[in-house]
Amino acid sequence: GGRWLSGGALAGGRGRGGTHGRHGAGAVARWNASPEQPPRGGGAVGGRVAQAMDEQDRASQGMGMRIASVGPGRAVLTMRVRPDMVNGHAICHGGFIFTLADSAFAFACNSYNRNTVAQGCSIEFLAPAHEGDVLTASAEERNLAGRTGVYDIVVRNDCDQTIAQFRGKSYRIQGNIIKL
Repeated sequence: GGRWLSGGALAGGRGRGGTHGRHGAGAVARWNASPEQPPRGGGAVGGRVAQAMDEQDRASQGMGMRIASVGPGRAVLTMRVRPDMVNGHAICHGGFIFTLADSAFAFACNSYNRNTVAQGCSIEFLAPAHEGDVLTASAEERNLAGRTGVYDIVVRNDCDQTIAQFRGKSYRIQGNIIKL
């Protein structure tokens, strides 16, 4: 359990499981949904999977990412560009944009409660992001066959300008994120 902050974000969540490292209890879950309802469109299992992954995802937490929605084969995450994310050109470092897109990819491809990892990914940077921008990464499954999948992630700023396009290829491994 934990406390829900204004805007629906959960603080102090605890849990176990996840495929992105097992860092123990005390991780902060970040939801833009009500405490009674998982992120929009995720269903009971999809929402529980996303929450279990989120509670262990210290990288995304440290970057201030928020989960807007998760559903079968899709996910939407947001992140505000902080001063410590800006490079020597006074724009957001591409590594932070890549990580936001990669996190959306992870939530989308694991939404079926089957452990899935990245097999490969690429990104095209199309426009700069600036300090204070709120970036939104929207991930959508394009193909899922056997153990592999293809996902496209578009990163946009708060003016709806496309900042980057990311393509991820997933590979399903053994196990599940949560026990049903």
